[in-house]
Amino acid sequence: MRPPNRKGSEVFFMDIQQIISQMTLEEKAALCQGRSSWFTRAVERLGVPEMMMSDGPHGLRKQDLEKENGGVNDAIKAVCYPTAVGTACSFDRALLEEMGSLLGQTCQAEKVGVILGPAANIKRTPLCGRNFEYFSEDPYLSGEIAAAHIRGVQSQGVGTSLKHFAANNQETRRMTVSANVDERTLREIYLASFEGAVKGGHPWTVMCAYNKLNGVYCSENPWLLTQVLRKEWGFDGLVMSDWGAVNDRVKGVPAGLELEMPESGPAHDRDLVAAVREGRLKESDLDTTCERLLTLVKKYLDNRREGEVFDRGMQHHQARKIAREAMVLLKNDGAVLPIRGNRKVAFIGRFAEKPRYQGGGSSHITVSEELSALEAVRSVCPVTYAPAFSLEEDVVDEALQAEAVEAAKAADVAVLFLGLPEFIESEGFDRKDMALPRCQLELVKRILQVQKNVAVVLHNGAPVELPFADDVPAILEAYLAGQAGGGAVVDLLFGAVSPCGKLAETFPLRLEDTPAYLNFPGDGDNVNYAEGIYVGYRYYDKRKLPVRFPFGHGLTYTTFRYDNLRLSGDVFRGEPLKVEVDVTNTGAMAAKEIVQFYVRPDHPGKDRPVRELKGFDKVFLQPGETATASCTLDARSFSYWEERIGDWYAEPGLYQVEAAASSRDIRLSAPVTVENKPLPVRVTLDTPLGDIWKIPGGKEVLGKLISGVNEASNDDNLGAASQAMMEAMLRDTPMHNLIGFSWDKLTLQQLKDTVRQLNQMQGLQDEE
Repeated sequence: MRPPNRKGSEVFFMDIQQIISQMTLEEKAALCQGRSSWFTRAVERLGVPEMMMSDGPHGLRKQDLEKENGGVNDAIKAVCYPTAVGTACSFDRALLEEMGSLLGQTCQAEKVGVILGPAANIKRTPLCGRNFEYFSEDPYLSGEIAAAHIRGVQSQGVGTSLKHFAANNQETRRMTVSANVDERTLREIYLASFEGAVKGGHPWTVMCAYNKLNGVYCSENPWLLTQVLRKEWGFDGLVMSDWGAVNDRVKGVPAGLELEMPESGPAHDRDLVAAVREGRLKESDLDTTCERLLTLVKKYLDNRREGEVFDRGMQHHQARKIAREAMVLLKNDGAVLPIRGNRKVAFIGRFAEKPRYQGGGSSHITVSEELSALEAVRSVCPVTYAPAFSLEEDVVDEALQAEAVEAAKAADVAVLFLGLPEFIESEGFDRKDMALPRCQLELVKRILQVQKNVAVVLHNGAPVELPFADDVPAILEAYLAGQAGGGAVVDLLFGAVSPCGKLAETFPLRLEDTPAYLNFPGDGDNVNYAEGIYVGYRYYDKRKLPVRFPFGHGLTYTTFRYDNLRLSGDVFRGEPLKVEVDVTNTGAMAAKEIVQFYVRPDHPGKDRPVRELKGFDKVFLQPGETATASCTLDARSFSYWEERIGDWYAEPGLYQVEAAASSRDIRLSAPVTVENKPLPVRVTLDTPLGDIWKIPGGKEVLGKLISGVNEASNDDNLGAASQAMMEAMLRDTPMHNLIGFSWDKLTLQQLKDTVRQLNQMQGLQDEE
């Protein structure tokens, strides 16, 4: 790799503060918004150049600037990699770093300073139109994969823009809707995904979302952009807006929004200048904004490599490899897959010829080449092909379906290429249901009447209902697999390599089972996240709902055995806890296994999910080979967000650390006891007695205050049911009720003194 070529950045050997001191107020204001759609603004008088950014995140969508009157869709040719919905299923940090590095090389060659992505929003519901661009329903997995992507891109001296911060989980009214989320849910689910990416990847920039968060636009939300992002997480880069996401530019500056994109015209410049002159905005805040902008441009120039080139052919080959790792074998009953020998094969469905390999919208890549499964299979074996349906409308074409049925009848194996056309799933709108097109469902029904050896290949950006899942022997989820995805599909169908991906999201049986079903997409400009922390598998496990395919599920062409789960200690006091498990390939084919490590609370206490993913490891094993998968757990692995203290808290008690093949395939578990100080309980006259009993020494302090009540509850003449009722009533009885129960033997002052004593023994000061 060539060292950075620093030619052209001499101006920045000056102190940035000195540059700012020479800028006029008007120049400072102008610097706060972009030039046109893709550039930062230059300050030519002071020698400050512009910097280009471009859409991503699974390929470079750089506008072709040489085309006269070219629009945003006139992009240069680049390599399209699998979208995030697939790459997350690889559970492979190294793979994402590799893909990011390839993207970074492309950006260097094209003189792009920042590529817009990755997107780390949580998949709250399968209906979100942009889910193909998001990684997972699980914040730990999403944060880890996003961080790896970021590290890869930025290893090439090119910045990323982590997006869309935060709670951008729908396309419906995305520019005005308020996502109303309680703080625990925000911290544990929706912010945690970004937190992992920020702390693990250190992106150069973060892009704020269109929507409001609890009534405040993200672009002018100081709690989000400054308190959480900068002060708590240590982010030291630049915050830019999503394209057109600015509501009030003056409020955005002190809130922590540096760059407005795209160029919005002179009105916002005038607003900033007027606000400073009228004392509504501190010029020092504007100076901080300019400092962060200039620092970004300097970083870009200092990392420029003049004359960089990239090999599209090599990248296309790598895209095929990445796609193989991203696909998930959902089902494989019988001997349908892999297809071996001289079997007659029929490829049925338009996606075999015209695969949908990327999503619609801002991430749409103009590809350097594309490889369909129909083209790729020609080098493997002859197949018959029937298109079966249209990708432009959902209409049963009787002639096409009849042709498909005949092709299936004449074959030994029928491979059906199904999925969601772009008119059903895209950025800009949410899906109305989880159904595949009716013409495709009818096709499956007719094919199964003449052929039982059926494998289904899915092309979709989010889960779909699969009413035929019990009837077809094999299902391969290809997702949106990039321009070389057709080759990867053929590699897996015919066993050139074994599938190894595992689902980064749950496939429910039906839409009505999903967590946000009653609260999506909201009522007008408000959407309430009433399901709280119970998103994805956290919800299905808590409800004990059956699902079509669980989070973390994925098959290979071999089998694995888990043995000897071990922890570095059986008591956790805050030091890192090493977790290891031995994995053996007990089958006949080399393959990779993704081991998931979950933490499950095993004690009464705070309402929490049944289990949560806290680690994963991927091992490659030859037949008969054994390797060790491992992860490290820290205090955060056992913690939940405790709103009473405004921080993470690891509740003391027994936990199980689980080694699993999926969230519903727990192979082994090992106990560990967390030792930690119990949370203090702020006692008032309204505090139930049961809560006081939990305080160390609380029962003793109450002492004679409740002795008469205790005597009544322990009456030997009471039956078991009455005794249980009395105990339950006492647990829920507030302190102030003791006055009535005591027949005036207790006074209000006595209760107040006891309240003070209980608080003081926990180190709590009296409240004013």
